[in-house]
Formats: sequence, structure tokens, C-alpha cells
Amino acid sequence: MKRRDFLKSSAAAAAGVAIGGVPWNPALGQSRKDTLLAISENGPNSLDIHGVGTNRPGYEASWNSYDRLVTFGAKKDANGNDHYDYTRIEPELAEDWNATDGSVTFRLKRGAKFHDGSPVTAADVKWSFDRAVTVGGFPTFQMKAGSLEKPEQFVAVDDRTFRIDFLRKDKLTMPDLGVPVPVVINSGLAKKHATAADPWAMDWLRTNEAGSGAYRVARFQPGTEVVFQRNEEWVGGPKPKIQRVIWRIVPQGGNRRALLERGDADVSFDLASKDFTELADSRKLTIVGTPVENALQYIGFNVNKPPFDDVKVRQAVAWALPYQAIIDSVMYGRALPMFGAKGPVTDAAWPQPHGYATDLDRAKALMAASAHPNGFETTISFDLGLAGINEPICVLVQESLARIGITLTINKIPGANWRNELLKKQLPMLTNTFGGWLNFPDYFFFWAYHGQNALFNTMGYKNPKMDGAIERARFATDPAAYAADVKAFVGIAFDEMPRIPLFQPYLNVAMQKNVTGYRYWFHRQLDYRQLEKA
Repeated sequence: MKRRDFLKSSAAAAAGVAIGGVPWNPALGQSRKDTLLAISENGPNSLDIHGVGTNRPGYEASWNSYDRLVTFGAKKDANGNDHYDYTRIEPELAEDWNATDGSVTFRLKRGAKFHDGSPVTAADVKWSFDRAVTVGGFPTFQMKAGSLEKPEQFVAVDDRTFRIDFLRKDKLTMPDLGVPVPVVINSGLAKKHATAADPWAMDWLRTNEAGSGAYRVARFQPGTEVVFQRNEEWVGGPKPKIQRVIWRIVPQGGNRRALLERGDADVSFDLASKDFTELADSRKLTIVGTPVENALQYIGFNVNKPPFDDVKVRQAVAWALPYQAIIDSVMYGRALPMFGAKGPVTDAAWPQPHGYATDLDRAKALMAASAHPNGFETTISFDLGLAGINEPICVLVQESLARIGITLTINKIPGANWRNELLKKQLPMLTNTFGGWLNFPDYFFFWAYHGQNALFNTMGYKNPKMDGAIERARFATDPAAYAADVKAFVGIAFDEMPRIPLFQPYLNVAMQKNVTGYRYWFHRQLDYRQLEKA
């Protein structure tokens, strides 16, 4: 599809669509300079960040169309590229705040309006926060990560004043307000679509947007495209340069690359490592690769059922995995290896490599000593929405484990269903990427290893010693005690191997040379607000 046809089809499809009662005017943003064409392998399955099973592309839709009270500042990385700064918290919907030992009080910006024109009030903030801590699952667990747990903590003092009462002193409370989950929703609009069975309007907000963010959703066609129109009255920050963003889903990597190289698309997000390597010296494109903070691609097990309830089997797999082949032939060297460390854990950093490497003799010896000396058959599952990386990993793992008597069947789960299946914690074996939004080791382990219903503890792993070390580190004030607990829970993870880290991924983005302003964010999705086209 040529660029002019690409634009025409999206404009025609979006014409007349109403979101939150506001018609989208297709006459706006028609010029190439004012319209950004973004393409990716996978798209959002929901517009609601609080929704059940909302996938990572859903974060992008929410991030750009909803406001949060605060955001993070920016800095330059080692290569001079924009990078968010987790040490700096800055205003977004709030103009300022005042913190005491017992609470923090926010003053909302004057003139803040939702996309339907209604004013943003502290009552909307309270309703939104009440929703986040009540609906359960991912949003409730994320809020809890910052000790935001009860509706009684949230107080609308007056229309422009909102207060959070602290349950405890927690270093993550303020940073947790800047992640995608604590969005501010138009409660009046949402309530019109609520029912007795759905008091939080979960069904309606899955496919409809009710925010006050820099962009409003003009069209949402799951699996095909999302069209965003700039909010001309946004007060959360500087007015974005781009008027309209068309996000088109193009599952085939070759097609995405062709659209880029012909100049028919402006940005390809989450570019495959092979394409990144081959396009690195392109004169037509700007290529940016950033190691994803606090993130790992891993092999995970269901540790509560045979055969992976046997630690010797998990260790055998850890010695049998083809680590270097995955780095070379899947990631084309565009990943940081997380294997082959020498000696025990002595560093409180995370991520860090474990001590396993490919050694089939050691793997076979462990299998022989396990409860399954003759091997077994099982499945390995992956997200089909990210097949470009996940499928070749699974093929290489399948080939390698066959050499120690483990027969794997590859189970491909559609991207729209992946999060739901993952969080059931029933898949015997899987590969996945998990990243902690806040760049602290204890935050990662709180989400991924804690035994008390940690949401992304996809292994169902429980270890009281692990939980104790995570909990102590979460609230430690002494640096030496904190480091000791981090080393303790990392050491347990590497000894028992409920999940096997493979590598720390890069986030690879390709843009036309006339696109500037790209900023890396912890949620690994595009922020349209800083982008500009020459």
C-alpha cells in the first residue's frame, strides 16, 4: 500500500466516528507533516489500562489518551537519545503537591478538561483511583506496589484538591503515580455506561476512551488500526507537534520493513533485531536501540505440577538451553546475555547473569537423578503477537531439549489472548518478556517472584525465604541491609530456577530521518507527545 492510499483509507474509515460524544473532523491533520504513520507487529486489545488482560500495546493507547497526576522527567542516554528519568517526578495533571509524613495533597491544573469538554475534578481522580484498587488483577496489584490499596486513602477535598493518605512510608508511592495505571477517567461519562453488574463500566471502556490526555481516540479497530487526534485543549504539558497519529497493525516483519524503506510509514516500533542490525547503517532511517531497564526474556515453568515441580528438572533445562544460539540467531547480538556468570551472587544489581551455560552432560546427569530419568513430553507456549522473537526461541529450545529426553510441542497463543492465559499460571512451560516499570530490583521481584499472588509470578512459585527478603528490601532504609536482601533473593532465584533468564532485550525503533523527539519509556511503547516531523 502506497502512502497516499494508506492515509486515505485511514481517513475515510475514521470519518464520522464519535468518541465520548465528540465527532472527529477528518479535515484536521491531513498534511504529511501533521500526520504520523506508525506500524507495529501487535496492537492493543483494549483501551482500558484497568481492563482484564490488557496487553502491552494497550499501554500505548492509554498513555497517550489519559492523564496521570504526575509524570517523569527526561535525560539523555549514553548515545545522546532522549530517555525518561525515573529519579525526577514532574507535574502532569497536577500543578503542584505538598507531602507530609502522613499524606500528599495535589492541586489540579486550572482549565483541565476531558475530551467531551467536561472539567476534570478531584472527584474524577478519586473515582479513578477507587476503581484501580477495587477491580482486582493487574491494576490493583500495581497500585499496591506503591502502598495504594484502599478507597479510604483517596480524598476529594474540593474540585481542584485531591489528597492521598499514606498507609505506610513507601519509597514507591510517588513513582507509582507516574506509571500507566493511575489514569484519571471521566467518571461522569463512565457512569453513564455502568450497570449493576458492571459498576466500573469495564465493558464500555474496553473499546471507548474517556480521558483528558494529549490525544483522543478517533477510531479503534482491534487488530487493524487506532487513530488518535490531538487534544487542542490539553494542559498536561507542551502542545504536541503532531496533530494525528495513525497506528496500523502490520503482523509480517517483512512488510513492516518494506513500508519503512519505501518511506510509506514514519515509525516502526519494536523492530526485529535482524532488521535493526541490517538497517543500522541506513541513510534513510534513524535507528535507536535501548536496553530495556529491569526487563528479561525468560523461560518459565509451572512449578506446582510435574515435571517442573522437580528442581533437578528445572536445573537440567537451565544447563541444556542454547543461550548463545539464541543471542546470535534470534537476537542478532542485540541483547545483553544473562547467563555464564562466574561464582555466586555478589552484586545487588538487577538484571544480572546467572551461572548456567550450555552443558548437555551436566543436563543429562541432572535428568538421570530427577524424578523423570526417561524424559517426558510437554508444551512450550508463546505470545503469537510477538512471534518474530518468541517462535525461533521456542524452536531452538525444542531442538536442544530433545537431546536430554524432553519432547516439546510448541503452543502458539494469539496475542489478544496471551495475557489472560499467562496470568492463569497453568501453562507448563513458556517464554515471555517481563519488565518492571520502576527500576528497582525489589520491585521486579515483588511482581515476578513473590509467592503471595504476585501477578506476574507466572510460575506459581512460593518460597517463604524469598518472600521475606523481598518484603524487607521493599521498605529497607539501610543501604547495606537492602543490598544483602537483594543478593539473597537473587541467589534463591538462581538456585531454584523457577524461571530461567535468557537475555535483557533491547527496544529497537526505526524512524524516517525527518521524525525527531523519540523518547524511551519504561513501558516500552511510543509516546507521541514529544514527536515531531520536519
